[in-house]
Amino acid sequence: MVVQLDILSAKFLQEMMKTTANLYRLGWDERNGGNITYLLKEEEISPYLNLNHVIRRVPIKFDASELAGKYFIVTGSGKYFKNVMDDPESNLGIIRVTKDGKTIEILWGLEDNGFPTSELPTHFMGHIQRLKVDPNHRVIIHCHATHLIGMTFTHPLDEIAFSKTLWKMCTECIVVFPEGVGIIPWMVPGTDSIGRATAEKMKDVRLVLWPHHGIFGAGTTMDETFGLIETAEKAAQVYTIVCTQGGVKQTITDQQLHDLAKAFGVVPRPGVLELES
Repeated sequence: MVVQLDILSAKFLQEMMKTTANLYRLGWDERNGGNITYLLKEEEISPYLNLNHVIRRVPIKFDASELAGKYFIVTGSGKYFKNVMDDPESNLGIIRVTKDGKTIEILWGLEDNGFPTSELPTHFMGHIQRLKVDPNHRVIIHCHATHLIGMTFTHPLDEIAFSKTLWKMCTECIVVFPEGVGIIPWMVPGTDSIGRATAEKMKDVRLVLWPHHGIFGAGTTMDETFGLIETAEKAAQVYTIVCTQGGVKQTITDQQLHDLAKAFGVVPRPGVLELES
């Protein structure tokens, strides 16, 4: 008889619990706002679960056949991030995509007939796209980062201008997200349309703004993805403070940003910086 380890001690589960708690603490995931999906390797899960034991099968409308056989730990639909730490089995779930991509198998969690996040199709589309760009990709986080949302009401929704403003607010920004940010039009969440639009942007960027709603971030680890959103949100917060203090009087120049990118070995998004002749 194979004895499974306590899944609550698993590194990936601890990461989900701590990240959801931090997102709620920062005020970026009020009520049941926000969602996370984390692509897992079979060898990470097998010490904790009998992978032949399927608790439930749930049909999905999105064709996820490109993710067939892949495992994810996900946040639940209608679940509050503030409750994850105290009751992970009700608020999180480990799922596997079936071979035909039309069903997910729940292997753990999502108790009391819970379901994965309603944004699962958007997450799946994002994972499919990011895996084509980066085979090490694993995490997508959606949250309602306060100051970034605020900026979408006051700043032109032009990707070049928005990216440049964020870069100029904090020295580290161009190093953390040299590709800048993507922006889609306002759209109804939970639809295939918003998922396709977000995934299309993720061909080139890891941060996609949903105006007046929130942000999607993608990365190779939980820390990297959280830190990516955190850095952009900090820049948006500085922008907010600068605006309330009377506006920009001096800032990092385009040439200095170019020099910074060169020093750290990153390539800025083309068309953002105007360099000195």
